[in-house]
This record gives sequence, structure tokens and C-alpha cells, in this order.
Amino acid sequence: MEAGTTPPGTGAPDVASGAPGIRAEGVRKEFSSRRGEVVALDEIELEVHPGEFVSILGPSGCGKSTFLYIVGGFVEPSAGTVVVGAEPVRRPSPERGIVFQEFVLFPWKTVLGNVTFGLARKGLGRAERKQLAQRYIEMVHLHGFEHHYPKELSGGMKQRLAIARTLATDPSVLLMDEPFGAVDAQTRVVLQQELMEIWERTKKTVLFVTHSVDEAIFLSDRIYVFSQRPARVKAVLEVNLPRPRSDEEIRASAEYAELHRELWSLLRREQPEELGDDGP
Repeated sequence: MEAGTTPPGTGAPDVASGAPGIRAEGVRKEFSSRRGEVVALDEIELEVHPGEFVSILGPSGCGKSTFLYIVGGFVEPSAGTVVVGAEPVRRPSPERGIVFQEFVLFPWKTVLGNVTFGLARKGLGRAERKQLAQRYIEMVHLHGFEHHYPKELSGGMKQRLAIARTLATDPSVLLMDEPFGAVDAQTRVVLQQELMEIWERTKKTVLFVTHSVDEAIFLSDRIYVFSQRPARVKAVLEVNLPRPRSDEEIRASAEYAELHRELWSLLRREQPEELGDDGP
């Protein structure tokens, strides 16, 4: 980690909810290939406080998603541990809901059917499932589309549906893997604002992977910057911008501009040819 950056474990929000935190210690991941062992992650140390919104930012292909899947229990680390609350992560759990970049929906089910699916698996009755599903459908602004199928929805609406389906099962931790990467720029800004409002209401513990500097600053309490592969924690930056956040006000502030410059400088030193067009 670079000198002068804020160490993990500071800046926790004052949260009264029972949401658990996340702690990763010495996480390493190696993959076998025809050319030998490939190290994707090397000695990752990361902490998310209960109810905190933390983003991971880094060069394309550096291992951000791999780390998220380790936290989710979908990938086993080669070394190190991840603890959510007081429980070591060893397998997937409904307490760790995940939203992917691609729209992972059941195309043969309606909006209502997609959201109630996980509730049915929890053993809830039909009336209770519908009531809970309706709550989250309204939360993501899909009221009126309950009986539409995914093919009848726009990209942004599909991702709203994916978020509603994940939230409906009431996970303690929300893991998000570039969830807005497949939508257009205007829709992305709208979805960011809506996610911020949902987080303000639910105070879930959120670990959010993104390649967008703007998105990371706007959403986060803290940002972990990963180096190029093998990924290590290059820096940890606090986002001390007031909440609730207004898109126009926050992005126009001097504090936002300074954070943007600092993050962009860190990323440029890692992999400048893959930074895309999100720069200043």
C-alpha cells in the first residue's frame, strides 16, 4: 500500500443495523494454465465495516471479480481467509447476495416471478411472497411491470430487476460485480442514484466492484485500489463526501475533483493502456 493512504479500518459509518462486516486476510489465488501457475491475487487485506459501502477499483483483468467471488464463496482461495460477521466463508450463502454485470434472470418468469423465486425457496407462503416481492419491485421503480417478461424490459430495467430479486431474500451482505457496466451512460447515472437511495434505506454491507472512477467516488465510503495482476492493495482512499449525495452537487465539488485526480493517477501508473474513456 502506498505511503500516505488511509489504512483499512477507519471511517466506519455509525450503523445501528445488524449487518455484518467483511474481513479478508492474506488472500491469495493461483490458477493452473498450460504455461504454469498464474497468480491472480496476492496477499489481499481488506475490510468492510458493518453497513459500509466499499468499492474495489483497479485495471481491467486484475482480479477484482475473482476476489468478489471468493467473498461470495463461489471460488476457494489458495491461501488466506475471508470472514463475514464471525463466520469464515467456505461456500455460497443466501446471506451474501450477489448481483452480476450480466442480467442473470429467468427469461420464462415475469418480473414478479423472478423476485418471488428466492422467497419460495425460503418456504414463505404465496401471499407473503407476493407482498415482499411487491415491496422490492416498487423500491427499484418497476411498479406496473410485474407481469412483464425480461425480454420486454430495457437493460436498465433488467438490472433493477436483478437487484430487486437479490434484495428480496434479505441478504446481510450485497456483493456487486460491475452491475451497471452493460447499460448506457445515462441509465448508469440513474441506476447509481437509485442504488444510493436503496443503500441509504437498507444500510446493507456492500462490496462493489467497478472500473469507473466516477462511480466508485459517488457511491462509496471507501475505495480499495488494486494493482495490476497479481493484484495487491495499492491504496485505500476515504470518500469523505456528505450523504445523502446529489449527483450534480457532488460531482461539481472540489473534494470530488481531488479524489478523481488521485485515483486516476494511481490507475495510470498501473495499466494506462486499459483505462478506457472515463478519465478527466
